Amino acid sequence: MEYWQPLLLMATGIVAGFMNVMAGGGSMLTLPVMVFIGLPGPVANGTNRIAIVAQSLVAVVTFFRKGFADFRLSLTLALAAIPGAVAGALVGVQLRGVWFNRVLAIVMVGVMILSWRKSPAVPDAGTPPAPPSPRRMIAAHLLMVLVGFYGGFIQIGVGFLFMAVMMHVLRLDLVRVNMHKVFIVGVFNIAALVVYASSVPVVWTLGLALALGNAAGGWLGAHTSVSHGEQLIRWVLNTVLIVFIIKLLLG
Repeated sequence: MEYWQPLLLMATGIVAGFMNVMAGGGSMLTLPVMVFIGLPGPVANGTNRIAIVAQSLVAVVTFFRKGFADFRLSLTLALAAIPGAVAGALVGVQLRGVWFNRVLAIVMVGVMILSWRKSPAVPDAGTPPAPPSPRRMIAAHLLMVLVGFYGGFIQIGVGFLFMAVMMHVLRLDLVRVNMHKVFIVGVFNIAALVVYASSVPVVWTLGLALALGNAAGGWLGAHTSVSHGEQLIRWVLNTVLIVFIIKLLLG
């Protein structure tokens, strides 16, 4: 390991952690950087989970201290995502190829369109949301299995999918969407990390260096999400989506 590698990962992690909490797509930065310093794709994919767990933990605590928490709903959604995440991770350890980028770009286009279709039923962050109907709760938990599979498989862009489900199925404001998202992502990535660590040689030293950066970025993202509210989150979300769509389609 060269001395500059942990420093590079820490700096990348700060930006990625902020992006992951505010919108998503931080792994689009961290995975290429890890591949650049010499990690094989599946090893980078597994090592990246260490940082995501750390970032999520810090963000959950920050949201809680700011008065935003609904651990019961977060936990049930996370438990629904775990089986999908484990299955996705089992596929992800074999991940090869480049066609994934085109599929991801299409997913991002769909999420960006949905993000602008704010339902009148969605409250502002300052207003406690009405309890979702039983039908919407069931639909959200079933969709979490599929989103969890995608997250366990590759992780890149999974935050966008979580946001789409919680905005348009549970009809939550974007601050509470992010509040739930960081909890769910943290929990299912613990399960995914176990699968990767048992299948590929996860590099814990580099993962911990990245985790320090991601945790700092996650703290900043959670603070910004609560203090600046839905308008800023929506702006960051769509800016990130547009940049990544162009990058993925143009190669």
